[in-house]
Amino acid sequence: MQFFSSNGVRIAYVDLAPAQGPGDPILLIHGFASNHAVNWINTLWTKTLHGAGFRVIALDNRGHGQSEKLYDPAAYESSIMAEDARRLLDHLGVERADVMGYSMGARIAAHLALIHPARVRSLLMGGLGLRLVEGVGLPLGIADAMEASSVDVLTDPMQRMFRAFAEQTKSDLKALAACIRGSRQVMSRAEVASITTPTLVAVGTKDPIAGSAQALADLMPNAQALDIPGRDHNLAVGDRVHKQGVLDFLSRRP
Repeated sequence: MQFFSSNGVRIAYVDLAPAQGPGDPILLIHGFASNHAVNWINTLWTKTLHGAGFRVIALDNRGHGQSEKLYDPAAYESSIMAEDARRLLDHLGVERADVMGYSMGARIAAHLALIHPARVRSLLMGGLGLRLVEGVGLPLGIADAMEASSVDVLTDPMQRMFRAFAEQTKSDLKALAACIRGSRQVMSRAEVASITTPTLVAVGTKDPIAGSAQALADLMPNAQALDIPGRDHNLAVGDRVHKQGVLDFLSRRP
């Protein structure tokens, strides 16, 4: 694990060079309550991309994993988190990278493509469809779930799921509550339409959280949708159809 300062915030990351050659860089941005290891290593994404010849860069978002924990919701605004990703590319001397995010990470990746289009070679959004423009991500009640005395007092299934996941990943629950409250930015249809980066939107067909992949792709000038059959929000991330779809997309993008 390595660390750098993103405007004073300590961010953890890994940088995995391919076995041969320089390798095209791909930056991976994980979802809420996760970290780079849970989202990308345990699901074998890093192995898949590394084996395909990519230089794989993955960070722990602020408030997550081994990165610094912050407790002011304003510190988790989506564009601020996108700047963490941009500064990591700066720190590593990477001018342009493919950028893949899942769920909250896809929202961050989309903001990176909106703010710094020249830095994003392609945009791979998993677990986030039309909710990028309609809705504000995970329900605000997830923050309440992080602050509950225990998972046992929660009755809402989604609250229980995310609290249990946060405990499983040994997350800082107070930081996660701040993150949920602060990272609730949507994009306008005009902003989404302005993203000309080659984009893949991949969502499980049983995902109740993300919104339609096709509906989001239809708003973008250079996007395509990928349905991940029979998978919900949690299981879609490491699915074989998802991985093959991403590899196929990357092989065709400019």
